[in-house]
Amino acid sequence: MIDLTGLRVFCEIVESGSFTAAGSRLGMAPPMVSKHLARLERSLAARLLNRTSRSMSLTEAGRLFHEHAMQALDVLDAGVGAVSHVAGPPRGELKISAPVWIATPRFAGLIAGYRQRCPEVRLDIYLENRMVDLVAEGFDLALRMKNDGSQSLVSRRLCDVSFYCVATPEFLAQSPQNNTDNPILPAMIMPNHMQFGRPKMPAAGMFLAPGQAVAMRSSDTTLSYHAVMAGIGAAFLPGWLVADDLASGRLVHASDEKTYQGHLFAVYPSRRHQTRKLRSFIDFLVEHLDR
Repeated sequence: MIDLTGLRVFCEIVESGSFTAAGSRLGMAPPMVSKHLARLERSLAARLLNRTSRSMSLTEAGRLFHEHAMQALDVLDAGVGAVSHVAGPPRGELKISAPVWIATPRFAGLIAGYRQRCPEVRLDIYLENRMVDLVAEGFDLALRMKNDGSQSLVSRRLCDVSFYCVATPEFLAQSPQNNTDNPILPAMIMPNHMQFGRPKMPAAGMFLAPGQAVAMRSSDTTLSYHAVMAGIGAAFLPGWLVADDLASGRLVHASDEKTYQGHLFAVYPSRRHQTRKLRSFIDFLVEHLDR
């Protein structure tokens, strides 16, 4: 008889690419992952994975079994979801990756609203300006400015986000200009992964136009914001982060021609049946974020 735990372990190994990553997602030590896989292979009387100390690949039997195993788990998860819908509200831990700039009062208000609706869901939020591997690193969801085209991930558009080239009025007053329509800023605050040449929008939401000097580089959008407020230079920053400062006049637009409009996406592993905690959080964001 096929052991359900072994079935899940096998599918997690294939999806995550390693025994260690699978164990992390399942809350299981790597030796136990190996034991469950070995037990499953004995039950099937077939080797599912070719594995060495450096690599791992599916056998022919493994490829065939994986396809059917995923279908079986999808059906089972659908049944669990149906029972959960009747039995009670969404619950459990939801691990989320998001960019640093999203740490704003607006997002905190969204979290508070969601917690009121789903108090039994614990949010575990990691803020960093990098593209995490959702499956390998055990994330349920990522909020990204990029629509991930991977076949293993699903992207759902949440809202538009504008980025503005901003600076303090005092900084701009000291900036030399070629003319009133095309100011040359003496110093720009840049993300440290900037590509030079033709202006491009990186993940942090800033770019450098040719001919402008770089005053500072940073991988942290919040530090860039504080550097702008301190008068070090101008930078491209998201409207979520600078809207109040622009409204009060603490910051001003350094160039009206260099506004960037992007889209915020919810990105999650491709499964036919989402968990109730994940579905409830995405639906809440869609409901409360303007398109």
